[in-house]
Amino acid sequence: MSPSFPSRLHRGLLASTALLLAPLGCATSSQAGAARDEAALRTDEAPRVKPRWGLVIHGGAGVISRENLTPEREAAMRAALTQALQAGHAVLAKGGRSMDAVTAAIRVMEDSPYFNAGKGAVFNHDGVNELDAAVMDGKTRMAGAVAGVHHIQNPIDLARLVMEKSPHVMMVGDGAEAFAQSQGMPLVDAKYFYTEERWQGLQRALEQEKAKEAPPAGSSLTPGVDPITGDHKFGTVGAVALDMEGNLAAGTSTGGMTNKRFGRVGDAPIIGAGTYADERCAVSATGHGEFFIRYTVARDICARVEYQELPLPEAANHVINDVLVKAGGEGGVIAMDRQGHVATPFNSSGMYRGYIGEDGTSTVAIFQQP
Repeated sequence: MSPSFPSRLHRGLLASTALLLAPLGCATSSQAGAARDEAALRTDEAPRVKPRWGLVIHGGAGVISRENLTPEREAAMRAALTQALQAGHAVLAKGGRSMDAVTAAIRVMEDSPYFNAGKGAVFNHDGVNELDAAVMDGKTRMAGAVAGVHHIQNPIDLARLVMEKSPHVMMVGDGAEAFAQSQGMPLVDAKYFYTEERWQGLQRALEQEKAKEAPPAGSSLTPGVDPITGDHKFGTVGAVALDMEGNLAAGTSTGGMTNKRFGRVGDAPIIGAGTYADERCAVSATGHGEFFIRYTVARDICARVEYQELPLPEAANHVINDVLVKAGGEGGVIAMDRQGHVATPFNSSGMYRGYIGEDGTSTVAIFQQP
């Protein structure tokens, strides 16, 4: 039996100090445990021996401050991330496919009111929830995506149906929902997505827009403020996984931006921008979507792994902390390669993220390391 992943982490140091790898350790809701988990995500450490399989998740990135995140809410969000990790791990531990693990983990986060996806989705300018999601199978490069749906409880499942049950890659709006019904997926009442916190977040955004007399198109390009914590946050959830057969998969789901207009769609459902997987590399992104679309961030990372033969952490770090920063884009990614290397770089103050490997030990982290 191989040594535990955490012990290997602390023994190995990569030569490059620019590598940003995933947290490894034991997740806990206590402040002391949270501090240990954050310390485990040091940006210059990595295991010498990689696991055969594992799962990485994210729950959004942005200016996430300790002052605005109460201990109670932090504990609840860490618990939700851990639950998502465990759901994906349960699939992988039984020899299940990476795609099944990705969708299982994302489904948990979509069902939680703490994340801007599914149940916790933000409202657009008209007071409506518009949901986007995508999945991609690295082995086959098959992909599926949906955008602008209003009555789908778990958009990640509909994205997968598009991939597996249609000849298409992306469906939008009413058409996507008609396809869902044709496949036996029930629609839910729009009231399912209502949470008071998200609604009040929209009201504050509308008041701020009115006070500033912003032009109508502005809200679709200006990142929102998280209506629960007050932080400047890009709400998205995502997962990437490597299964026992060495196959990778990626998935991403989001409610978009608070107060968005005109059917705005971000990077999450766009293959190659916010979601991408091939036989070498899998990526799920979270951030200011317009930049991730323009710079095809997810595919760029995997292309550097493929064509330049860069280590995954180096490729991911360069794109997020060099290419994207120079362009003015904010956010981060989670990524895995077929050897089990993990990268979680982000250029904001925080990103909700977590990792679980073969041994079933979960680690979650939120804040940037000093």
